[in-house]
Amino acid sequence: MVEPIRLVVLGATGSIGRQALSLVEAFPKRLRIVGLAAATSLRPLAEAIIKFRPYVVSVLGEEEVKNLATILKDLGLARAKWPEILEGSVGAINVATQSGATMVLSAMVGRAGLAPTYAALKAGLRVALANKESLVLAGELIKPYIEQIVPVDSEHSAIYQALGGRLTGEGVRRLVLTASGGPFLGYSLKQLQNVTKEMALNHPKWSMGPKISCDSATFMNKGLEVIEAYHLFGVTYDQIEVLVHPQSVVHSLVEFVDGSSLAQMGPADMRISIAFSLCYNNRWPLLGDIKKISPLGLKALDLTESPLTFAKPDREVFRALDLAYEVGRGGGTGPAILSGANEEAVAGFLAGRLTFLGIVQVVEDCLNQIPSQGVSSLLEVLAADRAARLLARELIEKKFN
Repeated sequence: MVEPIRLVVLGATGSIGRQALSLVEAFPKRLRIVGLAAATSLRPLAEAIIKFRPYVVSVLGEEEVKNLATILKDLGLARAKWPEILEGSVGAINVATQSGATMVLSAMVGRAGLAPTYAALKAGLRVALANKESLVLAGELIKPYIEQIVPVDSEHSAIYQALGGRLTGEGVRRLVLTASGGPFLGYSLKQLQNVTKEMALNHPKWSMGPKISCDSATFMNKGLEVIEAYHLFGVTYDQIEVLVHPQSVVHSLVEFVDGSSLAQMGPADMRISIAFSLCYNNRWPLLGDIKKISPLGLKALDLTESPLTFAKPDREVFRALDLAYEVGRGGGTGPAILSGANEEAVAGFLAGRLTFLGIVQVVEDCLNQIPSQGVSSLLEVLAADRAARLLARELIEKKFN
């Protein structure tokens, strides 16, 4: 009998984490949870602890440790059955590296996922990577460990599958990342002036958390994915193209030097790429038997539903894409400045302190005011991220007042 994969989920209560746990529940003989990390969503974490019985968990800080203990008591879990409860970045690192895991799913959002992801890679663990900021911020540092990574993002998973489970651009002429276009496809700059938080979070195809939904709406998400693809697959930026594909059926494709292209297609459901990242290039029966309904409620792809269309993105309206290309080509700490400023700008927008168009403007201002430096350590990357965040907050404060 094959031993189950011993899995740590970083970001266990977020969108990707919750979907991953649904797969653990569906395939208990294939997956075993040994560690979970979350920040402040304590009730869902407590429920996951009771259901999956990890050895160790991590939360944001001391207050969250106390509150999680209270919730576990209220839910009736005997103290002897509690996992070890850690806190902060060091806690998340220990969950990733000291829990006996054979695989780590890195699904924290933003900078918070970088340190535990990097630690897991340095410890020799296989990492299913959904935290794109790890490669965006520190791709040059992570490069020596790239073969330990299996991408989770639907676009990079599609390319990985089209390459036969390889992280190499050998024989590749071009990578095409597809984009749904988000909720504002076809909008003009004038129309974007009146965008609200509710409109930005209403993605037409994918179920995602608020930060990634906003990034999709500005096209920054696709820009970050371009930088991620550069580090993952060893191609140049000139070999990476973005096409808008509103139906979200073709998740990305690879064009080879002989003129042939391979595309990966499927329903717009992240559980497919999450499962593929966990299963070591095998395929699990998410759809179930051909004559039965999927046990996961997964809908099979129906190519008769609508025609498939592709178009070039409007780069004048959605300037984030070109910013990402420019910063990616420059390398160094530029991507960390981009990512840090963007996280703060999105937070400002979600808090009602910044307009939708102000998100990319704040990012561009930060890039213009903070010089990019070379990268030789994680500390340098984090310092650039921190400088970008501080400046972004200042700029948001000025715009808000």
